[in-house]
Amino acid sequence: MSEVADLRSVRTERRAQLGAFLKSRRAKIAPGDVGLAPGPRRRTPGLRREEVAQLSGIGVTWYTWLEQGRPINASVQVLDAVARTLCLDPVEKAHLYRLADVPSVPSSVVQSALPPGLPVILDQLSPLPAVLLSAKYDVLAHNDAYRALFPRCADGEQNILRHVFLTPECCNPYRHNVHDLRRMVAYLRGAYVKHLDDPEWVALVEELCGASVEFADLWARNDVAVPVNLVKVIQHLAVGTLAMHMTSMSLPVVEGAWMQIFTPVDAAATETMSRLLAMSDDERLAPVDEHIESVHALG
Repeated sequence: MSEVADLRSVRTERRAQLGAFLKSRRAKIAPGDVGLAPGPRRRTPGLRREEVAQLSGIGVTWYTWLEQGRPINASVQVLDAVARTLCLDPVEKAHLYRLADVPSVPSSVVQSALPPGLPVILDQLSPLPAVLLSAKYDVLAHNDAYRALFPRCADGEQNILRHVFLTPECCNPYRHNVHDLRRMVAYLRGAYVKHLDDPEWVALVEELCGASVEFADLWARNDVAVPVNLVKVIQHLAVGTLAMHMTSMSLPVVEGAWMQIFTPVDAAATETMSRLLAMSDDERLAPVDEHIESVHALG
């Protein structure tokens, strides 16, 4: 019972904040900004409620209830119209959705390009392998140590999920630990809800479900999770296996992006990683190429 009461309290507070947020945004818009005549002297700055409602194509009473924090359900279409009228930027629009209890919050892209200082940060992390991933596990940036540890992920197919689920286990850098795989798919599922109308996300999930029974089974579980810190056992055909601590950190300035940093768990892993970094690209890739040619060559 207390949990229900707590939930109601949270929703009540969220509605109150929604009303305060809408009032503050309304106060920032001058009538002239949206093509209205200034009209008679106004007691308060900004637009009136009825003007917001008219410009958004919704009823004045309904909009008034929204600002008053009443428990009404706001559709995505209505919130989009209000956001346009109030000239909300992507971050403000996402905030509006959350306060209105909309389950699928639109992406609030603070910055689409990578921060200019990010490559320097990644390079400074060497000799620790580090990579920046998108919410759907695309490799966005990496340092040389990551390229040495995962050459095919850095130079070839740049989606980690395709590597994990579509590469044969004998030459897959990621050991097939069922708990790790379940966690990866659960994280993708948690992020997927924000991209239900994105063709690239839909295509990736359909591709993996069709090509990997293992992925399809895990996807059907409907588990959700967030990235966590754990130990990864990585298989590299040039040096053998390495046990690495994988530390996950979000990067809010790029929507949905997060960083993985790999740290050797012990002296043996540190020595193996040092040997790997001392090799040339040809030395690292030769065993991989030889394995593919001898085991997986067509015909």
